[in-house]
Amino acid sequence: MRKVFPVLLAVGLLAALLPGVLSASLRPGEWPDWRGPARDGKSPDRGLLKAWPEGGPKLLWQATGIGSGYSTVTVAGGMVYTSGLANDELRISAFSMNGEPAWSVPFGPECTNRPGARSTPVFDEGRLYIVSGTGRIGCFDAKSGARRWSREMSEFGGKAHAWGYAESPLIYENLVIVTPGGPSCIVALDKKTGEQVWASKGVSMPAHYGSCIAATHAGIPMIIAGTGGGILAVSAKDGSLLWQNDFCAKNTANIPTPVYSDGYVFWANGYRKGGICLKLTAANGSVTAEEAWRTTEMDCQIGGYVVLDGGVYGNHRNGWTCLDLKTGEVKWFARGVGKGQMCYADGMLYLFNEMNGTAGLAAFSPDGLEMRGQFQVAGQGTSWAYPVVTGGRLYLRYDDNLYCFDVKAG
Repeated sequence: MRKVFPVLLAVGLLAALLPGVLSASLRPGEWPDWRGPARDGKSPDRGLLKAWPEGGPKLLWQATGIGSGYSTVTVAGGMVYTSGLANDELRISAFSMNGEPAWSVPFGPECTNRPGARSTPVFDEGRLYIVSGTGRIGCFDAKSGARRWSREMSEFGGKAHAWGYAESPLIYENLVIVTPGGPSCIVALDKKTGEQVWASKGVSMPAHYGSCIAATHAGIPMIIAGTGGGILAVSAKDGSLLWQNDFCAKNTANIPTPVYSDGYVFWANGYRKGGICLKLTAANGSVTAEEAWRTTEMDCQIGGYVVLDGGVYGNHRNGWTCLDLKTGEVKWFARGVGKGQMCYADGMLYLFNEMNGTAGLAAFSPDGLEMRGQFQVAGQGTSWAYPVVTGGRLYLRYDDNLYCFDVKAG
C-alpha cells in the first residue's frame, strides 16, 4: 500500500483527531533518540526477517514533501517525527503510525551551505528537542508542535562551522545537552525551561557535526563529545573536564557519534583520518583515557558504526569493515551496498547506500558479511539519513521522501 502526502500543506490535520495518542512513558518498539534508545545504533526489536524477498520487504506507506535534508526519524508516543528544509526554513513534521500527516511547524532559517535539515528530533516525556543548522535550540510539544522554548548557540559563545550545526540534542536526566563549541564547549540546559544549568570547564574546542553520548564508567557519569578539536569527556554533574584527546579530522568534518563499550570509547571520522580507541581508567573519583590504538582502516565519513560482541562494525570508505574493539585488528572488509549508513537489529545489519537509495540486509560475524537481500527507494541527491528499525518496521528517509516497510517475520 502506497500513500503520498504533501506534508507541508497538512499542518494540524490530525492533531485534533488524535487526543491522548502521545504518552510521556516510552513503550517497547520505540526509537526516541538519535541512533536509537541508547544512541548506539542498536534496535531491541526481535522476530524480524532474516532475508528479504526479491524487490524488498512490503511497503506500508510513503510520505513525500517532508522537505529536503538528512534528518533521521524518531518513533515514539505512537508518532513518527523528522525534520526537513522547505522554502528556506527548517520544519519539524509529525505523522501517525499509518503515515498520515499530523502537524508540521517552522523553526526559522536553516544553514544554506549544503542545504537540508540536519538534526534528528529527540523525544522525551512528550517533548521534542532539535538544533537547527544555524544554531537555534528548540523544545516543542510532541502532540501539537507548539514551541515551548528556544535558545541560540551564540548565547553560549558558539559559532557554527562551515556546514552549520548538525547535532541532535542529548537528553540526560533533567538536562538537554548541546555542543556550542568554544570556551563553553558543552552546555547543559534544563530540559523543561531551557535555562542554563552548567557549561563545560577547562577546555575550548570548536563545534563540528557530531552528537554527544552519555556513559557511566566505574560509577562516574560522563558526557562524551567529538568536536573539531578532538574528543573529550566532561562530568555529567557539572561539566568539569575529565579527559580529552586531540585526535580529529581537523578543519574538514568530524561527524560520527562516539560509542562507549566495556570501558572503551571508539570514535572514527572520514577524510582518510580513520578512528581511535581509548581505554578508560577510573581512580580517585575521576576518569582518564589512554589511547589503546588508532587505525586508518575505518575511514567513516558519516555512516556510523556499532559495537557487537567485541567487534566494531562500520562504514569504511566504499564498503564495510569489522575491527576488534580491544586491538584494532581488521577482521574483514566487504563491499555490501557501498558507502552509506547503518543500524543493527535482531542479529542483522541494515545498510543504506548514500548515493543511490539502495537498502541492504546483511548477516555478519567476525568472519565476514553475507548479503540477504537489497532493494532501492526513489530519491534525489545524497542521502545521509540513517536507517531506523523499530516496532517491526524499517524507516528510510531519502531527501524529501520517507518510506516505511514491514520487516516482521511470519
